Amino acid sequence: MKRYVLVVVMALLGLSGCATAPDDPYADPRDPFEEVNRDVWDFNEALDENVLWPVARTYGKIPQPVRTGMLNAAENLSEPSYLVNNTLQGKFKDAGISFWRFLINSTVGVVGIFDVADKMGLSRRDEGFGETLASWGVGDGPYLMLPAMGPTVPVDRGGDLVDGWYFPLDDLNTPVSVARVTIKALELRLRLQEQQALMENSLDPYSFVREAYYQSWRNKVYDGNPPEQEADPSEPEDLGDDFYDQFD
Repeated sequence: MKRYVLVVVMALLGLSGCATAPDDPYADPRDPFEEVNRDVWDFNEALDENVLWPVARTYGKIPQPVRTGMLNAAENLSEPSYLVNNTLQGKFKDAGISFWRFLINSTVGVVGIFDVADKMGLSRRDEGFGETLASWGVGDGPYLMLPAMGPTVPVDRGGDLVDGWYFPLDDLNTPVSVARVTIKALELRLRLQEQQALMENSLDPYSFVREAYYQSWRNKVYDGNPPEQEADPSEPEDLGDDFYDQFD
């Protein structure tokens, strides 16, 4: 299975070498597959309207303390991957914090239901393998809009696949894995509802989300301190962590 995933990751990263710039001089060179991506965008919008948002509204009726506990437990399972990626990036202090967070929350926090470590001042230090690759100089590759998953670039999504190799994620049975992904997706969809109007009121929601994704990705790679770029009038205003977290 891991060999298969590695092939998928290499194929995703290889897309950056296969993509060609579109003929339209006004097209975004980061998005050479824009025509296909926009078709997938339309599919995702229909999926959200008819499936994801109705399910999220129903899920939102669960008492907040219960939902918080489930989300904490789901997030806790990723701490070992944060430890590995912080180590690979030379962030040894952060790797140590990830280790203690997993140990404390998995025991005192009852398999992560209670984020005891955060109350002790040990806040989450999330780092994915995509960010590790980017820190090593691996290019983003072309912008992609994936069915049901949304915007990404190959180095980001490919890194997520590798992160699933680490304990305990690689040992989860299918129902637990599905529950973990579902909980995170529904919580995210509820948080994003407040920002939904901003996207819908933009002249081109597709481009709006693309720029928001790149802002999010740069913030992740540079730990919230990306190098300055020339102002681009097409870029959205800073919408806060909840909006950008949808691209994690």
